[in-house]
Amino acid sequence: MKGTWSKVKRVLCTILAVAMCAFAFAGCGNQQAARQGTPDKIKIGVSIWSSTDVLGSQCKRMLDAAADALGVELVYVDQGHVSEKVTSSVETLVASGCQGIIICNSSDTEMASAIKTANDNGVYLAQFFRIINKDKNPDIYKQALKSPYYIGAVHENENENGKKLVQILLDKGCRDIGLIGWEQGDATWLGRWEGYKAGIEEWNANHPDDQAKLSDPQYAGTSSEGGAKAAEALMSADPKLDALIPAGGGGDPLQGAIAAVERAGKTGQIKIVSTDFLPDLGERLQNGSIAGESGGHYCDPLYAFMMVYNAIKGNYKDVENNFVDVEFPYLYVSSPADYAEYDKYFVKQLPFTKDELVNMSKMTLDQLKESAANVSIADAAARSSK
Repeated sequence: MKGTWSKVKRVLCTILAVAMCAFAFAGCGNQQAARQGTPDKIKIGVSIWSSTDVLGSQCKRMLDAAADALGVELVYVDQGHVSEKVTSSVETLVASGCQGIIICNSSDTEMASAIKTANDNGVYLAQFFRIINKDKNPDIYKQALKSPYYIGAVHENENENGKKLVQILLDKGCRDIGLIGWEQGDATWLGRWEGYKAGIEEWNANHPDDQAKLSDPQYAGTSSEGGAKAAEALMSADPKLDALIPAGGGGDPLQGAIAAVERAGKTGQIKIVSTDFLPDLGERLQNGSIAGESGGHYCDPLYAFMMVYNAIKGNYKDVENNFVDVEFPYLYVSSPADYAEYDKYFVKQLPFTKDELVNMSKMTLDQLKESAANVSIADAAARSSK
């Protein structure tokens, strides 16, 4: 009897071992199928500084609408632009089963690790609000170019953005401008800073008898408290200060700076421009607490999402050596009338309908680039009227 039971146990163990191997093989097959663009369910990861602050929540709203239209599961990781959290977020998203990831990194160096992780795990990757600087970091750019999984970047012309915001202040009579940055090495911040400086230099070259100046930056991080402290330091250091540029950081530093100016009783006296539209921007343009802003770019990650989605689906071939550079336009407002039009087509409703999002998911990369370049209040109004 005991011998018979031993034989039965051996047979059962053999059957179990075979079943486990078959299950593992099927799992590997499913994982490989996902990498080849035929997954049953698409899961895309979003590595973002914050999905809850002003700009981050707008991005999430747009991405959630696209995911809902296409039946995609999204996984968010908030990393606060802390370097080690940025790199680990990619590993976390890979471990959660994402077949693709979109990322808003802080510095180019973080992308070296992110691209390696994507390559090692066969996961597609695209940047939003960022692009690797080809001149300053040629090795990382080369790594991105050669990757069979890194698709490319969706970003804005930050130099032009900086120049236009400075010009808004100069046109309103400001000549003594304080500058607030967020993280010192952040790639986007550095691009905007170059634009602010270029705008001032251009003005001074053309107006020798009417010179303007820009302070060295005070750094705020990405918090409202940081923005308030930076604004207070600039006002304390320069009693003649007549303008502030909280450069960005998601919108919270701007809110802190506005609050500090209000507490100082200088609303309207110190004019403020920034990047990242606040939800009450129309009112602030009316009461003078904001002089102008650039924004509307929460659609930027939508295009990175569509790039990754199409790659997972197998619609994009030959990713290697085909770095895709998608430049997204900023929208600018400097009056309540400007904002009313933006509010109608970008706040009260999303600029893309469900059907338009589905159509976008079928676009080629060239068509996506053209679509991104055409995003504007006028374009959204035209599509809405059809």
